Amino acid sequence: MNTFDVRIWSILTRVRTKKTTYQLRWVVSKRIFSADFDTKALADSRRAELLLAQRRGEGFDTESGLPESEARKHKSDVTWYDHAVAFLDMKWPALEAGSRRALATSLATATLALVTDQRGMPDYDDAFTALVNWSFNRHARMAGDPSAEFAAAIDWVRGHSVPITALREPRTARAAYDATTTSPSGQPYAANTYKNKVKGLNGAIKYAIELDLLERNPLDRISTPPPRTTTVVDSRVVINPTQARTLLAAVGQQGTTGARYVAFFATMYFAALRPSEVLALRKQDCFLPENGWGRLRFAESSPYAGGAWTDSGDDSPRKALKHRAKHESRNVPAHPELVAHLRAHIEKFGTARDGRLFVRANGGDIRYATFANIWSMARKAAFSSEQFFSPLGKRPYDLRHAAVSTWLNAGVSAPQVAEWAGHSVDVLLSVYAKCIDGHEQRDIRRIEDQLRD
Repeated sequence: MNTFDVRIWSILTRVRTKKTTYQLRWVVSKRIFSADFDTKALADSRRAELLLAQRRGEGFDTESGLPESEARKHKSDVTWYDHAVAFLDMKWPALEAGSRRALATSLATATLALVTDQRGMPDYDDAFTALVNWSFNRHARMAGDPSAEFAAAIDWVRGHSVPITALREPRTARAAYDATTTSPSGQPYAANTYKNKVKGLNGAIKYAIELDLLERNPLDRISTPPPRTTTVVDSRVVINPTQARTLLAAVGQQGTTGARYVAFFATMYFAALRPSEVLALRKQDCFLPENGWGRLRFAESSPYAGGAWTDSGDDSPRKALKHRAKHESRNVPAHPELVAHLRAHIEKFGTARDGRLFVRANGGDIRYATFANIWSMARKAAFSSEQFFSPLGKRPYDLRHAAVSTWLNAGVSAPQVAEWAGHSVDVLLSVYAKCIDGHEQRDIRRIEDQLRD
């Protein structure tokens, strides 16, 4: 924003032990700006420039304190790289660790697309890693200069980054957008990957508009439809109870490590918990009677983020449940088989000091790659080759889908299933619409009855 509320003060001489400097101060809309000079002549010259701009009737920018003509040139010199770093720093304090990492990867993708030329460009993967782990990680930048491993790539990207104003050019905006839809190898990104990448790009552009670096969002002019997204669960991934029990047995046969994950996967299958919710589950959250049904009551999840992205340095900080306010809890009934699995797990492996049921043998936080690998090995052991290469139960998360589908097909009311699963009723019915059996046959019978003579 520009204003004519400007006062330019006289030069202030600042006498110090080792050096005398001359300070120019001026006020723009009640905000004080200053600049120090080694000689009085330089300070007077700069004061004369500001006075001349004021006499010409130029407004002064309230953010930079500069005359409008200078502020415009200053803004045109801001590179995409510097702006993206500033945007991340602005967002960083309010973001959770996983969101910080997601934003860093999306900004790195856009930044590598917004360079002046490709000559001498470092290896893409090396440059991407350097940007994610230093340029767009505030903790790493505040800790000092980049490591030798990252320095050359970062210097090249910083030196070849286009001005932020280059996004006004349709071809430049198109290059940035295309980077969110297609990998450097030419493979289209999955819909969710695209969604995360374009979200970061859009956020940085909107911040540029907020700072008057751009007048409008150049992506609004791009007509290419985004990749189609779907939230409906594919019924082909849903395992039946016999397959679930066979897979759990196969998990236990994957050596000493596999034995630690039987109850982990059983909790996902019988209680429809998300992996991050299972990782946060503590003994004190569980009512596990010797016989009959138990109950799980929990109020937090613990997604793996990596200590580089957290303020505490913890790999898996505890957070509120998804779609729930802080400290809001959720209750889920525990099938007798699940109760037996959890009691056996506690008896054999104990708990962490804070009561968590599922940690590594050394007490460390479990990573997604670890249990995903165990699950893949169990599928290979339990399934035929045809089943293994099919979508059936391919991801650990599909156990949650199987649990919710089982509840719905058992006739449990949608509001109750939604409460147990941590969904709204609308989301529940839209996501699991294809997993509810019997509707088609029932509707066909109704049509036949209507058409009967």
